Amino acid sequence: MSKNKDSKERQREDALRSLDRVGAESETIVGSTFVRMADRAKGHMSAADKNEDDQIEVWGTRIGRGAGLVFAIGLVIYLVVTYL
Repeated sequence: MSKNKDSKERQREDALRSLDRVGAESETIVGSTFVRMADRAKGHMSAADKNEDDQIEVWGTRIGRGAGLVFAIGLVIYLVVTYL
């Protein structure tokens, strides 16, 4: 009887560990991906990849990337209004 009880307890512990691992992995994948994408977009739009000593290049990059974003949003709106 105790052998059967030990087997069931071991199965229960394995199942709980598996559930904990799945929960942790799914949270890490979804959470870290979103955070990583947001940080990357923030760094891209703020021209973090440019030399901070050259302020004209930094501001020119920020303006250009901002204008590109506005253009892309405007293009999507135009296409949706025109073709849908």
